[in-house]
Amino acid sequence: MDDRRSPAGLTGLSALWGATRLVLLLWVFKVYVFPGPDVTTDVSVIYRGWYDVLSSGAYPHDDATWQYPPAAALAILSPGLLPFLDYASAFFVLALLADLAVLVLLLAVGRSPRGALVWVAGVPLLGPTVYARYDLTVTAVAVAALLAGVRHPRVMGALAGLGALLKVWPVLLLAGARRRAWGAAAVTVGALAALFALAAPGAFAFLSSQRDRGTEVESLGALVFHVARRLGWSGEVRLHYGSVEFLGPHVDVVSDAALALTAAAFGWLLLWRLRARRFAPHTLADAAFTAVLLFTTTSRVISPQYLVWLVGLAAVCRCFRDSRMGPPTALVLAASPVTVLEFPVWFDHVVASDALGLTLLFLRNGLLVAATVTAAVRLWRSTVPRAAAPPAGPGRSVRAGHAPVAS
Repeated sequence: MDDRRSPAGLTGLSALWGATRLVLLLWVFKVYVFPGPDVTTDVSVIYRGWYDVLSSGAYPHDDATWQYPPAAALAILSPGLLPFLDYASAFFVLALLADLAVLVLLLAVGRSPRGALVWVAGVPLLGPTVYARYDLTVTAVAVAALLAGVRHPRVMGALAGLGALLKVWPVLLLAGARRRAWGAAAVTVGALAALFALAAPGAFAFLSSQRDRGTEVESLGALVFHVARRLGWSGEVRLHYGSVEFLGPHVDVVSDAALALTAAAFGWLLLWRLRARRFAPHTLADAAFTAVLLFTTTSRVISPQYLVWLVGLAAVCRCFRDSRMGPPTALVLAASPVTVLEFPVWFDHVVASDALGLTLLFLRNGLLVAATVTAAVRLWRSTVPRAAAPPAGPGRSVRAGHAPVAS
């Protein structure tokens, strides 16, 4: 028996979770001030403002920073379930409960306790940002979907559909799923989308806001402008569509290139699905982790909270003893503390494109690229059979690196 399955092991894991989450709560409640910009203002100011609009029966469609699918309203309104707390406090408590729910799921359903350890250790590496965004709730839904997927594909599909209407990316969980999961997801998305559209105006206004976004300063493409800025590029850094973006000459070219790279990544996923033949219980999680890595790394925006998606999916992969995602998981965990250094700790250096900011971004984004490539290669090799060499018949010989030739 693994020592983390024993009572002593579970006690130690629980104690580690409790201690690290206490520190996160002390930070978001500002008992201790975390260095850098205050990450909790998104909750106390932006989310709180959206809460007021949503409570009136409409979506904040006139606010360009509202860039989320309609079910995101549920996450924004959820602090109302705790009316004895102010909005921000209730949000942080619900984030803690979502965090705990993921741990319980990983321990109860996962086939190996390594997954729970990845979650317990990985989340605090991202600092207080994880409790100050609603991505933790979306990740909990995604983890539940993947853990259900092996035996209950329709349940997985329904949860993935709900997740997609919370923040789009959980649709990628279906990359390695069965047809029944896809069908359930389509039904769920269709039914909920119609319900949200009828419930309040502006439910799908987020589509135009996402379309108009540029290149965010932490993204892979932004490295072009960080370097160019030091060589005299005439653009600027400005708060735009809710994030700090580069604006100026050729930004649209880099943004379009990022979209093309994302399209190419999805093309690779489609090719993988058509070629894959060996599907094991862990393949579903491995494919989802790889797909989300591809999406995250090629995106025009790599916000710090995106890493919590990757930590959650990596934790599910590590619940399966035969998963091939050990090295990519280690790379994502290594990228997490670098992420908290580039935001919020030294974000001013990132915005200034100085040597420290460039170093942090090259390191963090380099680790994510390495994780993405490693995951893709390992997924392909574990599921796509190699082409068999033609048999050597009479009068024919085959040498390594050469085609067979007649004698």
